[in-house]
Amino acid sequence: MEIGIIGAGQIGGTLTRRLTELGHDVHVANSRSPETLSDLEEETGATAVRAREAARSGQVVIVTIPEAAVRDLPDDLFEGVPDDVVVVDTGNYYPRQRDGRIQEIEEGMTESRWVSEQLGRPVVKAFNNIRAAHLMEMGRPEGDPDRIALPVAGDDEEDKAVVMDVIDQLGFDPVDAGGLDESWRQQPGTPVYVADLDADAVRRALAKASPERKAEFTATDESPGSFVNPA
Repeated sequence: MEIGIIGAGQIGGTLTRRLTELGHDVHVANSRSPETLSDLEEETGATAVRAREAARSGQVVIVTIPEAAVRDLPDDLFEGVPDDVVVVDTGNYYPRQRDGRIQEIEEGMTESRWVSEQLGRPVVKAFNNIRAAHLMEMGRPEGDPDRIALPVAGDDEEDKAVVMDVIDQLGFDPVDAGGLDESWRQQPGTPVYVADLDADAVRRALAKASPERKAEFTATDESPGSFVNPA
């Protein structure tokens, strides 16, 4: 499969490594230039491109950048990209640590619904509740009792099925987490977030999640600080 990845940080870099290992043709972009990704190219065999090219490089395009940085992407990023290209959002809103205040999210919009509106495209929410190191190292064969499960939320069942198949290839059990407006159930601070649960436990965690955002994941007048000193 041809896959575009916009963002080469912890999750983007990890997905580049894992997906190329599986034989996928990956085109990866960061916020600087393709030349700055030469080491990742050499390591993985992926092709470094600019963001607009990454958006046109595959059947799946994974957007994996800081939440606030979504506003800085080109307005025409997906202009002309076929409707059947699946767009994945891996992002999380960290207002006190990194992103500052995003008013729509503070008022209750789910993070990925906000991302979808910024991009002008439907998105599937996935890969946001697992640490990058665990995504890199903890994939297991199907049926392994230690296999971790990852929730997948989105409004298009066919799009979700594509993403769930990729997750299965990576060695994790995909769990259908409902529509995009239910994706708050896997946002930071919920029971499923960075919990490394199996499939049944993920379903239970999603069911008992509260829509009320925890204080540490809401903005203050001083936001943002840093991950060391949140504000």
